[in-house]
Parts: sequence; C-alpha cells; structure tokens
Amino acid sequence: MALSHASAQPLSRLYHGLEALSTPDRYLFTPADMRALLPSLRDEAYRALLSRAARGGRLERVCRGLYLYRPARPADGRLLFHAAARLRAHEFNYISLETALSDCGIISQVPQSWVTIMSSGRSNVIDCGRWGSIEFVHTRQKAANIAGQLVYDSLCGLWRASAAQALRDMRAARRNLDLIDWSVVHELV
Repeated sequence: MALSHASAQPLSRLYHGLEALSTPDRYLFTPADMRALLPSLRDEAYRALLSRAARGGRLERVCRGLYLYRPARPADGRLLFHAAARLRAHEFNYISLETALSDCGIISQVPQSWVTIMSSGRSNVIDCGRWGSIEFVHTRQKAANIAGQLVYDSLCGLWRASAAQALRDMRAARRNLDLIDWSVVHELV
C-alpha cells in the first residue's frame, strides 16, 4: 500500500526535523518536542503520524511520553539514565541507592537494566521495555543541602550521589542493606 504524497509529507517533515535535531547524545524526544516540528497538524492526525512513524521503525517508543529516534545511534548503556533525565527534567534528580553503590563497588549484585534515581517527584517505576526500568524514589532533600555529596555525571546527564549519600538514601528509603559489602564501605567512606 503506497502512501499518498499528502500523507507522506508530514512524516517526511518529522524525519527531517528529527535528523536535524538529533545527535548521539540527543536522541530521545517527547511528543511535545516533535509536535513543534508539525505545528499545523491537527492533534488526531499528529497522534496517527507518531504511530505510523513507530511502526516504520525510525521512531521507537521507550515508554509513555518518550521516543527514541533510532538513526541517531545512541551511546550504549546510558539510555535509562538519559530517559530519566528527560522524563523528570523539571524535578531534582540524582543517581543513588543500589545503582550508585554498585557503580562504586559497594554492592556487587544489582539487577541488570534497572536504575535507581532519587527524585523530588513522586516514587514510580517506569517500564522502558527492552532497555529495562527506571525506579524513581521520592526524596524531600533539597539540592542545596546535599550539594557537597553530588557530582555531575555528564555521560548520564544526571547528578550522582557519593557513596556516603547513597548509603544515607538507602537507610532513609528503608532499602535492604544485605548486599552491601561493609569492608568496601569502610575503605571508601
């Protein structure tokens, strides 16, 4: 079934716009991001266009409200972190809990394809399909109060907790401490 020129034109405009905007570090787009590329399209037609683009394989739905532009060829292994940063762009977020402790060797067994993020937003687990899951854990802490315990991870696009802060977060969130290697903690903290 061939697409008519009129129906292919918006899809072509979408792809050209995404090609111009995307990079290996900027490959995740919200429907609102992409909507700006086709402002004159009616809402119903726009939703149908996104569905058609996803079926065509150049756009892939990561989770509700977030799409991967596949030709951008994102860097492997960081999609969940980048997705977390995009999904909670207006919240205070930082990598912590099991993910931060695993990265510094304090916890050796962490589920693959699962990242833990402290967030000023509500607690929630976001299923990102074949990439894994993002667990947001609510915190009332203010950035100014723990700034000395955070470093910016430019590869992930998020702040990252120190080992000491991640341990405090584990206790505050009442997480299981059984997997912690306390001999490593005493060396690092």
